[in-house]
Amino acid sequence: MGVVEKQISQAATAAAVTARAPIVALLGNPNCGKTALFNRLTGARQKVANYAGVTIERKEGQFSTSAGHPFRVLDLPGAYSLSAHTPDEEITRDVVAGLRRGEAAPDVVVCVVNATNLRLNLRLVLEIKRLGLPMILALNMVDVAKKRGISIDADLLSRELGMPVVETVAVQAGGEKSLLRALDMMWPLSETRPNALAAIDAVSVEDTQREVRRILDLAVSNPPHATDGLTEKIDNVVLHPVLGPVILAVLMFLVFQAVFTWAQAPMDFIKDSVDHFGALVKDAMPDGLLRSLLVEGILGGAGSVLVFLPQILILFFFILVLEDCGYLPRAAFLLDRLMGGVGLSGRAFIPLLSSFACAIPGVMAARTIQNPRDRLVTIMIAPLMTCSARLPVYALIIAAFIPEREVYGVLSLQGLVLFALYFAGIFSAMAVAYFFKRALGANRKQPLMLELPAYHWPHMQNLGLGLWERAKIFLTRVGTVILTLMVLLWFLSSFPGAPEGATHPPIYYSLAGILGRGLEYIFAPIGFNWQICIALVPGLAAREVAVGALGTVYALSQTGEELAQSLQPIIAASWALPTALSLLAWYVFAPQCMSTLSVVRRETGSTRYALLMAGYMFALAYLASFLTFRISSALIGG
Repeated sequence: MGVVEKQISQAATAAAVTARAPIVALLGNPNCGKTALFNRLTGARQKVANYAGVTIERKEGQFSTSAGHPFRVLDLPGAYSLSAHTPDEEITRDVVAGLRRGEAAPDVVVCVVNATNLRLNLRLVLEIKRLGLPMILALNMVDVAKKRGISIDADLLSRELGMPVVETVAVQAGGEKSLLRALDMMWPLSETRPNALAAIDAVSVEDTQREVRRILDLAVSNPPHATDGLTEKIDNVVLHPVLGPVILAVLMFLVFQAVFTWAQAPMDFIKDSVDHFGALVKDAMPDGLLRSLLVEGILGGAGSVLVFLPQILILFFFILVLEDCGYLPRAAFLLDRLMGGVGLSGRAFIPLLSSFACAIPGVMAARTIQNPRDRLVTIMIAPLMTCSARLPVYALIIAAFIPEREVYGVLSLQGLVLFALYFAGIFSAMAVAYFFKRALGANRKQPLMLELPAYHWPHMQNLGLGLWERAKIFLTRVGTVILTLMVLLWFLSSFPGAPEGATHPPIYYSLAGILGRGLEYIFAPIGFNWQICIALVPGLAAREVAVGALGTVYALSQTGEELAQSLQPIIAASWALPTALSLLAWYVFAPQCMSTLSVVRRETGSTRYALLMAGYMFALAYLASFLTFRISSALIGG
């Protein structure tokens, strides 16, 4: 057998094994450590997609037990009950009950519970048990429970629940071994059809809670006056009505300072590497269209976006740390009263914070909000949060026009400007939420009920996997969408060529130049020239492309030694300060990229909300830029 035939045979065998591998569904309340256990089981052998027909994330992986038995594992969205109140809980219910079209019910359900809070977790366990599927109860965080003096009789709990009970510590190496042994003991798994969902409602919530209390009284022993002393002491400070908001504001401020200062060295390294590689390609190839495509279209375009990867990863690092250590739910409680004034609940904080990374996960995270009106308003304002795709544009303009100096000896002036832009996005989002509150009709404010997990140190494996996933998504985007747009823009900027005796740069006569000059009539009142107008067009598909587009446009519109210069001094010399400030104001409200509008349409089930979002954001962006340009021109000239 040849090498190729052998590889094909091995791939076919692996695919067959995966296809017949039993499916394990990990299910549990939010903050129970379910995803940490999923990461521990699968490592890098996982993939992320969406469930068919919705934008809810589907995480699937593979693993083998110590006995060599292969399994597929699903990390289901967190749920408190199978009596679904949110889209996430609906997906979890439908997957476990085998109601998803084209998707079999799991062969075994692993209920992951927080061993320090069984009273809240066991209700879901009893509901799933009524479906009649093979089950294992994973007592996660048993190490934390023991430190708090909580004693759990796992054998007695197993007898009362009628299922295997294992102890796991998902954040420690080897913390999943007891679960793997339990799965080996259940092998081979026979196919079992789940009972109808009506079986869940056959027992009332009151009776379920009574059964939970009965089991806890038998199997769990709590020390008298049990409290988590450290968590309580920290909460006395971070949830203080005066100190709490101050601490939150300082944390956010430090994050934005770090994004600008820590990323400088790796950004310089990436920029120098791309420039060096471009120079090698330029020296090795004769002058012509192919060299122009490689150097100015591909390397110049994609490289000018790739350089902002360090800033994006630093921003995500802080978000993941705050989430993993348990601070984000506290921030939601702190902001509940403030957000209630504009018609939202504190639960909207986490979707809005997620939108700082990207509007798409922010829009998707809004599905955890039970009230339909609050969910819709959160979706409509989530894109006003300053997403990481705006960061390249902000960083370029700030570096070109704002001097790099310290304020009060410790603060970066550029970081202060960036913080002001982020704050402008937050303020505008609150103002738009207040408008929607009045337009849609104010509903009675619902009390915020949110579980506050105990504080703990962030887990390096979770941080590493989270950052790797974000880097992979960004690099994939650079290598597909952004690269395609850069090549298309290069083509539009290069053809047709300049006529004989031309007095303007070649791009002026190209298709992109014609389009830009046409749009200039619309955008001239806000100070945009035709080069900026060209960059706005691909920015509709992906905002960060605007930087690469500007690089392509100006690299092709310069002559002589200016071709080798960076974009920052070119725009600093070409634009007046009011134009730069106007463009910054535009990107605070910039109309959404197409992928975000598509997600909004799918999450709301209506095209009109996606069109409404695009329309109101364009109007706000134009108005903000017009006022910024006119006022700054009157004050400083330009």
